[in-house]
Amino acid sequence: MEERARSCLLRSKDTLEQDIKASYLMDHMISDGVLTTDEEDRVLSKPTRREQAAALLEVLLRKDNRAYISFYNALVRESYGDLANLLHNDLPQLSPEGEKSFSNGVSSLVQLILSEGGVPQRPMVFVNRPALLNQVREKLYQLQKVVGWVTVFGMAGSGKSVLAAEAVRDHSLIKECFPDGVHWLSVGQCERAELLVRMQSLCFRLEQNQTVDSPPRPPNSIEEAKERLRFLMLRKFPRALLILDDVWDSSSLRAFDIQCRVLLTTRNRSLTDSVSGQKESVPVESGLDEEKALEILALYVNAQLHSLPEQAHCIVKECKGSPLVVSLIGALLREFPDRWGYYLRQLQRKQFQRIRKSSSYDYEALDQAMDASLQVLNEEHRELYKDLSVLEKDVKVPAKVLSVLWDLELEEVEDVLQEFVNKSLLFRDCNQRPYMYFLHDLQLDFLTEQNRSQLAELHGKVVRQYQQAYAKGPPTSADVEGLYWYRFLPVHMARAGLSKELYSLMFSLDWVKNKAQIMGSAHLINDYVEHGAILDQENSEVRLQFQEFLSLNGHQLEQRPFPDLVQLALSQPHCSEVYRQALLQAKERASRGQLYLDWVNKSDVESLSRLVLHPHQNSLYYSCFSRDGSKIASCGASKTLRVFKSNSGEKLQEIPAHDDEVLCCAFSPDDRHIATCSSDRKVKVWNVEKGTLLRVLEDEHEEQINHCQFTNTNRRVLLATCSNDTFMNAKLWNLNKRGSQNTMFGHLQPVNHCCFSPDDTYIATSSNDGSMKLFEVLSANEYKSFDISSLFSENDNNDDDKTGVIVKCSTWSSDGSRIFCAAKNTVFMFNVASEDMLLEIRTSRMSTVQYCHACPNSQLIALALSHYTVELWDFEANKKMAECSGHLSWIPCVQFSPNGSLLLSCSDDQTIRLWETERVHTSSAVALKRDFDVDFSQDGITVVAADSKNRLQVRSGLAGTPVFESEKQKSRIRCTCICRQASAVALGMEDGAVQVLEVPSGNTLATLLGHTKTVHHCLFTADGQTLITSSEDTTIRVWRWRTEECLILAGHKEPVRKFHLLGSSSSSPALLSWSFDGTAKVWDLSCGKKLQDLECHKGAVLSGDVSTDGSLFSTASADKTAKVWSCASWEMVFSLKGHKACVRSCRFSWDGKRLATGDDNGEIRLWSMQNGHLLKICSCERKDSMDSFHGGWVTDLHFSPDNKVLVSTGGYIKWWSVDRGEALQTFYTTGANLKRIHVSPDFRTFVTIDNIGILYVLKQVEGGQI
Repeated sequence: MEERARSCLLRSKDTLEQDIKASYLMDHMISDGVLTTDEEDRVLSKPTRREQAAALLEVLLRKDNRAYISFYNALVRESYGDLANLLHNDLPQLSPEGEKSFSNGVSSLVQLILSEGGVPQRPMVFVNRPALLNQVREKLYQLQKVVGWVTVFGMAGSGKSVLAAEAVRDHSLIKECFPDGVHWLSVGQCERAELLVRMQSLCFRLEQNQTVDSPPRPPNSIEEAKERLRFLMLRKFPRALLILDDVWDSSSLRAFDIQCRVLLTTRNRSLTDSVSGQKESVPVESGLDEEKALEILALYVNAQLHSLPEQAHCIVKECKGSPLVVSLIGALLREFPDRWGYYLRQLQRKQFQRIRKSSSYDYEALDQAMDASLQVLNEEHRELYKDLSVLEKDVKVPAKVLSVLWDLELEEVEDVLQEFVNKSLLFRDCNQRPYMYFLHDLQLDFLTEQNRSQLAELHGKVVRQYQQAYAKGPPTSADVEGLYWYRFLPVHMARAGLSKELYSLMFSLDWVKNKAQIMGSAHLINDYVEHGAILDQENSEVRLQFQEFLSLNGHQLEQRPFPDLVQLALSQPHCSEVYRQALLQAKERASRGQLYLDWVNKSDVESLSRLVLHPHQNSLYYSCFSRDGSKIASCGASKTLRVFKSNSGEKLQEIPAHDDEVLCCAFSPDDRHIATCSSDRKVKVWNVEKGTLLRVLEDEHEEQINHCQFTNTNRRVLLATCSNDTFMNAKLWNLNKRGSQNTMFGHLQPVNHCCFSPDDTYIATSSNDGSMKLFEVLSANEYKSFDISSLFSENDNNDDDKTGVIVKCSTWSSDGSRIFCAAKNTVFMFNVASEDMLLEIRTSRMSTVQYCHACPNSQLIALALSHYTVELWDFEANKKMAECSGHLSWIPCVQFSPNGSLLLSCSDDQTIRLWETERVHTSSAVALKRDFDVDFSQDGITVVAADSKNRLQVRSGLAGTPVFESEKQKSRIRCTCICRQASAVALGMEDGAVQVLEVPSGNTLATLLGHTKTVHHCLFTADGQTLITSSEDTTIRVWRWRTEECLILAGHKEPVRKFHLLGSSSSSPALLSWSFDGTAKVWDLSCGKKLQDLECHKGAVLSGDVSTDGSLFSTASADKTAKVWSCASWEMVFSLKGHKACVRSCRFSWDGKRLATGDDNGEIRLWSMQNGHLLKICSCERKDSMDSFHGGWVTDLHFSPDNKVLVSTGGYIKWWSVDRGEALQTFYTTGANLKRIHVSPDFRTFVTIDNIGILYVLKQVEGGQI
């Protein structure tokens, strides 16, 4: 270090030690690379501030010139200007690097220049905005060689003046661009006389340093002052910068059009259109980010950021980080530090006049600053601006909407909006086309408060203008204009008090259809919830009917192409207003030839789901409630996280969360954060409200992370994670620390699940090693271990299951005294203290418990099962209380809401279902099995089917009225058939027995024993004397059932699932059978002789059919082909190839000209029986949630008598145009996996049963022909 610099430090040592705070200065010096962190630590180890300052100076004295310069610059940056002046005269000779470093500070010379030019000092509380600052400086550098204008514009209180003053507080900028000085003039709103006074003072300031005998007289007019300033700036100060602060109108600005360099701040960006020269502009955003705004508040109240109360965050959020509001409130809090809540309430109540302070700002209160902006508008535009009071916060509107509101041409509206934008009264989003316009929250709050007494009238105006503009019908497009009206028209009606108009709108099926098609169902459900109080005044029942319709069908309305909403609505109860309107529309459309089906027996079906959601376009792995129950989060194979309202399904956030499947998500105890974990081996923590990423926890788990969960309380927030790692597979994280806080050792195989006890004392882990362990949260030491694998005997392990016992998950009772865990098909309950097993819940042997969760306020536990259902058990009574069916695939997760009133389940079928616990709990619905038969007669319809309690039920008529119910059978009923000639029903059993019962007496007419395995199919001959059965035992038996005589048809090597009678001649009755062995065989029924043995396919034969004239028969196979055979020559006629999956069904048309085949991809093909060519492929536009074109396998096909329409079953029922191959209608059943459909001879009545046991009798709506 140069000697004179060292001497200066020694001379100033006492003064420096007394005043400086070393920790502030060292941050800058470390950034400059002249101080090490070790040296910083040594300085900070000193006990007092003065000793730290002395230690820093000792370090400096041992360093070079760069350290002296860095120390000087640090003093400047931390506002120790007087101390920097002590060192300035002895600054050592600067190297190029030193010059650069020095130029970033504010030298005493620059301070002198700015002071003489009247540039305001930094405010007492100052927070840097480097990005904006750099933008302004870049524009100012462009004035280095040319005269021109740089405009800094923004709304009131956005910090324009502070930014302009800070921009020139730069040594290099002054030295290179404005060596003749910087002169600041506050213009404001002023008359010509006031403007002249301001110009005179500027002239005086510029002339006071001139060496003349007597100062010139002040100019007498603005024109003379303008000429005087032009002369001074051109001749005396050619490279000076003139800063004009807070310019309001172009006439004031033109007075300074004197060919000099000007920086101006204004709310009106278009002011410089009236002057000449080069022009640049910098927009100032209306708000600081949260961290900067909180920093200002912390500086005002002299507190650390982390110690600010929750109200500080709320204040920043409420004012959107407005620098003006934050500064006003900060200054008030300095005087009254306990008034955080008070000032927050004033903001929320829009009491702007109470937010006042005495400061350098021109306006004493916030409302004055806002009102000043409006006064510059002409009266007509002020009235138009007043109409914006009806806008919603954070909502952007297109000009077209305001064109409707103002009844002006679009071009006129755009001109008005441009003026508002120019004056910073409105903001424009140029990233969208068309441009979108919006108000800052403060502007909207001010307008709302100013026009409070007129708000209802203003909202009414919006509704009237809409009704006038759309008198012929609502908008049909999904552009931004249509979106606005669909989203906010009900809001305007409600706030205008137009209840009748709101009823008419919201209780209209047309409005529901249009809005659902454009926006989805969640927004509609939210409308019924939000406006429920108003709608209920008209008819609460109707409101609930519409809301329930959308809640249970919302997942269907997410499909594209958009389903027929009228057909969906026809499934509503007959007493529903939704059904009434749908039936009227269906009849009208049916008269024009459209096809609609009425579910005529639906009155006895109760829906137990409260809400069905379709949040992701892929499998769901996990879903959970927020801690307050108002939100639901979901994640899965789509790699995204979605958060939505639990009462309506309205989406709140959709976040592309990970690079791989998201396996779990969890809300923090205060619901502000949500954690996600993934197969990408990362845990991420997100801000729920903003959807922003806060933390990434990575590099510690080496395999996929299966589960994550926060602690239950706020006392000490921790996050637990578990993974597929071999050793370090369970960890605890404190989000304030970089790495994990603890690792819990004990499991040597993947850990699937972890959960905290209710009081956060313990954490339970469930593992593939067959154990569940409890760890102490504070120490991470193992507390208890439960060997679950030892609870299963060898008989419990299936031969197919080689994986051992996998413990899937665990859950605690509400008091934490008991813990449950799930493995295989069982849930165990243990006493935590004694480790005793208290309960064992065994579910179906063929199922697996995927997840379990205990209700937080009752003795219920919910089990998610692999056979697509959720079971509710009372663990005190060890009794199954309910079964929730409706999902179409595996259910990986189930969870109660925090208050226990709701239960959610999520599934691989991409849906989430919400169930009302009490309704499910008390339901006693009996489900039918899909092994059923139907008889269509002149007397009506008869349906026979087994039920979930293994009884035979007989139902009659279109309403499906029960007429007979048998006793519970000993063996499971696997097939049924009706004898048309006698009042009898045959039952095929799993144990091979066949029973014939008289209906309705229930008397046993015959018990036929002979089959050794399950009976799959049974059929009475037309005369009712013979019963034919086929079995898993590979045989077919022909029974004279009254005498129990039996003829055995043996020859197949695999199970015979079905058969078909050939011909109707009683002299030589024959039977066609097919089997999994790939063959078809023809039998003589009179003697049991095998007439033909055909090797048909390489795979199993899954289906067969015989043409009406008996000349052809078809076979469909798992080898992805179908074949057509001659019944005369028994030779193959056609081999039909093209299907990409198992061909599961086939059916001839009644005229024999076509064959329809359906496969496991949901695709249906129509073939010509004249040449075997493919005629049509019947398929939807895209696959559905079951990765199929038909919701699953195509299991049954039927042609209409005129051969024009084909009906098919799969996951749902579809009707097709045979000529066009296009879908005519779709009926979505509640369940799925339909096995077959029975069709009346006139093709107007259709009967089927879904996989959750609901019977559907569908009748074509009269009015048109199929």
